[in-house]
Amino acid sequence: MKPIHLLGVIPFLGILGGIFIANRVTPYVLGMPFNLFWLVMWVVLISATMAVIYHLDPANREEQSS
Repeated sequence: MKPIHLLGVIPFLGILGGIFIANRVTPYVLGMPFNLFWLVMWVVLISATMAVIYHLDPANREEQSS
């Protein structure tokens, strides 16, 4: 496995493992309970992480013939 593919583990740990750490309701962030904000934040961060993985992956740098 390439080290770049290990970046895909970060969102998994953040959204599934971090929800136990961020299990709070009282602080509100952007009008949402913190738990819901945590999940929404990770949905956005997953998109950013996957974009970084796509751009850094050497297999995607090769020109595709049409």
